[in-house]
Amino acid sequence: MLDSNNLELGIIGNCHSSALISKSASINWCCLPEFDSPSVFGKILDYNNGGSFEIICNENYNIQQQYLKNTCILVTKFSSGNNIFEVHDFMPRYLKKKNKYHSPAEIIRYFKLISGKPKFKIKYNPKLEYSSCKTETLIKDEFIVSITKKINYDSLYLYTDFEKSSVVNGSEIDLISDGYFLICYNEKIISPKLNEVFSELNRTNKYWINWCSTSPSFSEYEDEIIRSAMTLKLLTYDKTGAILAAVTTSIPETIGEVRNWDYRFCWIRDASMVIRVVHELGHKNVIRKYLEYIIDLIPDKGEKFQIMYGINREKELEEKKLNHLAGYKNSKPVRVGNAAFSQKQNDIYGVLMDIIYTEIKLFSDDKDQHEQLWSITKNVAWVVNDSWMFADKGIWEFRGEDRHFTFSKVLCWVAIDRAIKVAELFNKHEKISKWSILRDNIKKDIFQNGWNDKKKSFTQSFNSSDLDASVLLMEPYGFIKANDPKYISTVHSIEKELSNDGLLFRYKNEDDFGLPSSSFTVCTFWFIDALNKIGERKKAKKLFDKLLSYSNHLGLFSEDLDFKTKELLGNFPQAYSHLALIETAMNLNKTKDFK
Repeated sequence: MLDSNNLELGIIGNCHSSALISKSASINWCCLPEFDSPSVFGKILDYNNGGSFEIICNENYNIQQQYLKNTCILVTKFSSGNNIFEVHDFMPRYLKKKNKYHSPAEIIRYFKLISGKPKFKIKYNPKLEYSSCKTETLIKDEFIVSITKKINYDSLYLYTDFEKSSVVNGSEIDLISDGYFLICYNEKIISPKLNEVFSELNRTNKYWINWCSTSPSFSEYEDEIIRSAMTLKLLTYDKTGAILAAVTTSIPETIGEVRNWDYRFCWIRDASMVIRVVHELGHKNVIRKYLEYIIDLIPDKGEKFQIMYGINREKELEEKKLNHLAGYKNSKPVRVGNAAFSQKQNDIYGVLMDIIYTEIKLFSDDKDQHEQLWSITKNVAWVVNDSWMFADKGIWEFRGEDRHFTFSKVLCWVAIDRAIKVAELFNKHEKISKWSILRDNIKKDIFQNGWNDKKKSFTQSFNSSDLDASVLLMEPYGFIKANDPKYISTVHSIEKELSNDGLLFRYKNEDDFGLPSSSFTVCTFWFIDALNKIGERKKAKKLFDKLLSYSNHLGLFSEDLDFKTKELLGNFPQAYSHLALIETAMNLNKTKDFK
């Protein structure tokens, strides 16, 4: 089984790929060699045919799971009386010579004997290429190899010091000493030894501890902040600097519905928000790598930004359905690719310019990159000037008609505001004068058309009565002060209309697929942060603690929460959710001395 109804999964990874491991130590999702490659284990998307790597013990064994502190090494402990062993799951990552990282397309499962004579069985059942054709698993002298070749050729290698025939046949194995499994996409030149695998474990452990040590300390919620920060790190792609929205595809927003999307791409908006938070935690190089990713996306000065790109900078993200897969809890369809790449979303320019402005302030001596960033700034300002008055698909990526979304307009204002600040840093006075008029015009338009006096709130779109949680971000982006009566009133109106027992709807109006039926987790974090900002810290903290209790057993969040059951839904783990958790927790720390 998938262990529970609550996405009880842990994530391991090395900033090239990742794997999701269940509470009973079953690898239920993994794509190799990269995040967006076809799955080699895909049980979360098809219970019977998706493929997995399971550790099976009799029912007398108690199973506990946790991360090694301040690492992404997942430890599952199996106990039956005196018979105790641990499985340490990780993907190697550590610094080599010449400032390069060792991050191979590998998963290591280190079996550590604690006491007694534990027994277990292995169900090793890889299904390559999204289980689209038969995968054949063969025993060779040095390894176990799994091959598929009917549609596309692909292969996966398994090295182990356990008896290979027992592994493949699912026979009982006696654990009499430490042992290992090493799953790798590429065949090894030299077969690994146990001591070498143990060294990989120690080096990876040291890497994560060192990475966490650069973050500041917090008096409250430090463990939650650090875990979320590491999760965001696992969603970064070292090769290009891209940041994924999540590592899965097609986990539905509501069971049985069709809101099933592929999130293994880099959304400019989401990634830029992640960068802002990670910067506050002291990881400045992440900003630089992400901006290199952005710069490389724009060869033509007149080229407009897409809302999202592939992690290797792909611009065409064709969406198709994998009809042979049953879907998560039989929620079809399973999709790969994402047709939203062609949508027009004007808000992306604001979040991008916010990061560019931050980067220029941080790295004031990097003149070569500044010239590139100034070109991007001028390009963004030109695009916003040309398009801000037009409707778009908005932050929630409606697939129906375009609308004049208030949040999109606010982020157009942010784009020009930050462009002005960049121009000030570079003493470009002519641009400052020109762009200031545009900034003022956008703001005036928002106050005239985005405010509903009857609702006492800014609304989802111009001249509408529908409320939307996204307008809560007006304050964090500097569009309005927290003590402004209109912002305070907006927070209270949203609470009254969109809150359901402390969890928020994104909106309540009907969209392309009907009425939303689950809570978008990031919106609840935004609401809590807003409450804190307007001086209601006690209430905010109470709701924050309540929301944290809805995470899975490892402190991880997906995209959505079921209002009634509090089941985690949507793609997992979700960058949006964890960046908002960090930001809210940090702001609660800043106001801890106030009532």
